[in-house]
Amino acid sequence: MVGLVRVSEPSSESAAAAPAMAPDHVERALLEARDLIESTVIRHRRELAQDSWAGTALEKVPLAEVVDTLVGGAERTVWVVMPGGEEQTDAVCTALARSAEGVHRSVDVRLLCGERTASANAIRALARADPRCEVRVGDAGLSEVLLVDGQLVYLRGGGRTDPARGGVRQATLVEDPATVRALELMFTGAWGNAMALAEYPRLDGRLCRDSARRILECLRTGHTDEVAAREMQVSLRTYRRHVAEIMRELGANSRFQAGVRAVERGLLPSRH
Repeated sequence: MVGLVRVSEPSSESAAAAPAMAPDHVERALLEARDLIESTVIRHRRELAQDSWAGTALEKVPLAEVVDTLVGGAERTVWVVMPGGEEQTDAVCTALARSAEGVHRSVDVRLLCGERTASANAIRALARADPRCEVRVGDAGLSEVLLVDGQLVYLRGGGRTDPARGGVRQATLVEDPATVRALELMFTGAWGNAMALAEYPRLDGRLCRDSARRILECLRTGHTDEVAAREMQVSLRTYRRHVAEIMRELGANSRFQAGVRAVERGLLPSRH
């Protein structure tokens, strides 16, 4: 004999509670569905773009198009090595500004800049305006690298050109998991040794000039003020004023320490 299960009527208490819970639950479900749809659309667009690049040399695809497509399709991470190229700086800043308006506003963005890029107003403005972005200053000798979601890497040669391809800079898109992981580890190591943009001395560009580097070298080697001022062909008073400014920006308590910190921050070459 088949038993019958009787469905009881909802109690008055549960009936009263249901209307209060339902709208919130439905809203969350709709938001999750929207995010999933937008994420799928973005990924699909990125894949279509990559398919369209397959028939041509990647270095012939405009840099802005590649960066915009890869950054716009990122879901978790965007890590960039920016040694100082103006074209790359403009492309990255534009792509990040556009992606900040989309669904993936919580993407982890890390910009590892060389000295030239760190001085660019666009980078400093981006660091202030975009809460996703963390900017550090490190080795300026690196090539341009864009790592997305730990899945693919876009490499662009640092000033090197390929004569066989019309003299344009070499570019590669890497998707091999082992290679991507190795490049990701290299980035992480360089990132750990870099300094925060806010701590990087700028001095309105004075530290980038030859005269400032010569002063830093004098501080590191222990030259007396009189000897250093004579070598630089400036007055003793002017030399000491420059020294005070440099020490203040470097946060150094002594002249020798200023020389050491200049090496640590890449403002002077290290001595082996």
